[in-house]
Amino acid sequence: MEVINAIGRRKEAIARIYVTEGKGQITINKRDLAQYFSAPILQYIVKQPLNAVNADGEYDIKVNLKGGGIKGQAEATRLAIARAMVKINEEHKSVLRAEGFLTRDSRVVERKKPGRPKARKRFQFSKR
Repeated sequence: MEVINAIGRRKEAIARIYVTEGKGQITINKRDLAQYFSAPILQYIVKQPLNAVNADGEYDIKVNLKGGGIKGQAEATRLAIARAMVKINEEHKSVLRAEGFLTRDSRVVERKKPGRPKARKRFQFSKR
């Protein structure tokens, strides 16, 4: 199997991944998964697509992550892994689509508008 690459985005986070056959090693920015994402829930989010297609421990995954916060980075990595699983085997697409792992969450921070303190908040109104 050659190297399969995919990209995932969430908010400001961008994850570029490279998947090869291996023992299930996940390396993020040259650090181990447990070292990069110390919270168990974030590790679970990253591994969700692998668990959905019963491929945990079959592939080595190298991830280049930049931008965003840790939650956005974890979700960007999840999307990239799901896209790579579809590239490896087209039959995984229905399972991953049903779980919602192939849908790009397009919600981003709304920009600040002029004449307001934040995007939607307004300055206090004074009647007199």
